[in-house]
Amino acid sequence: MRFGLSFLPDCTPETKLPHTYFSDALELSVRAELGGLDSIKMTEHYLHHYGGYCPSPLGFLSAVAARTSTVRLITGCVLPVFHHPVQLAAEAAQVDAISGGRLDVGFARAYLPDEFDTLGVDMDESVDRFRETIRAVRRIWTEEKVTESTPFFAYRDVTGLPRPTQQPHPPIWGAAVRTPESFSWLGAEGHGLLITPMISPHEFRDHLTLYRDAFAAAHGGSGLRPRVAASLPLVVADTDAHAEEIAETYLRRYLDVWAEAVSAWDRRESSAYRGYSGFGWMLRGLKPEKLFTEGGAIVGSPATVVDRIRAFNDHIGGVDQILWQIDFGAMPLAEAGQTLQLFCDKVLPVVKSL
Repeated sequence: MRFGLSFLPDCTPETKLPHTYFSDALELSVRAELGGLDSIKMTEHYLHHYGGYCPSPLGFLSAVAARTSTVRLITGCVLPVFHHPVQLAAEAAQVDAISGGRLDVGFARAYLPDEFDTLGVDMDESVDRFRETIRAVRRIWTEEKVTESTPFFAYRDVTGLPRPTQQPHPPIWGAAVRTPESFSWLGAEGHGLLITPMISPHEFRDHLTLYRDAFAAAHGGSGLRPRVAASLPLVVADTDAHAEEIAETYLRRYLDVWAEAVSAWDRRESSAYRGYSGFGWMLRGLKPEKLFTEGGAIVGSPATVVDRIRAFNDHIGGVDQILWQIDFGAMPLAEAGQTLQLFCDKVLPVVKSL
């Protein structure tokens, strides 16, 4: 199993200013590479304190590329429904070149109503926009003189520049959360699967089976293999009690910021997002302790964390990579750095053979 870091800024100006957030995230990225981690992931969002500090994961990852030499750089995720495919393909290929071919491109459908409303995109069209844009980006990376005519974009004889450094293109991932068809589609397309099983990790085992079955049906015998990466909060401290104290404080902040961002779902429904109505109410009623007792966050001493990683992996049906959220809730660098150091020094040597 491989391990990396997953960033999603959840700061307010009172808890951490933007320049401090990015200074801390870049420092943690450098330490992660030195500690033996494999990847750094960043997420795109707008408008809210949940993610809104980072409208451009590719911009952040370009800065990480300048400070590192080996870690993979993952967009986790860019939101293709808000981008033209020519622009997205070109910007990703630029970071692939800057990093010497270290970019993985993860795509997500987006799910915050305020983003769709403000940017003038119809939520009910998000599935088709998502799939058409990913397909078009892949064509631009691998073909010349590409012509497209869709309800969302159209162009003739486009040859994208720069060409990708990795051939035929950077690895592609897609995020899936609740909708079974999303898992099946990603498997059929041959993409990697990004999950965030923080709220209901027990629900994901069947979804991973859907993904792997669809992958095998479409790509069996091709040499391609399914890939699953999970993002989870992590706190490691000298004792379980100390780790739980830290987690309780900062998971509460994280959940409050997240709940504010999804509050529009308290009064919103969409046929493209079944099961999302009332999401804010659910988050506001969720107790942080429930996350680390049920496996949605990994919290404890080094020995406890080893056991909980094994239990999580067995329970969910196996993942290839875990991407740790270690700075959630605008956690100060000192505490996030402690988790990172303890994980790299005392946990990683034990669990990397899983």
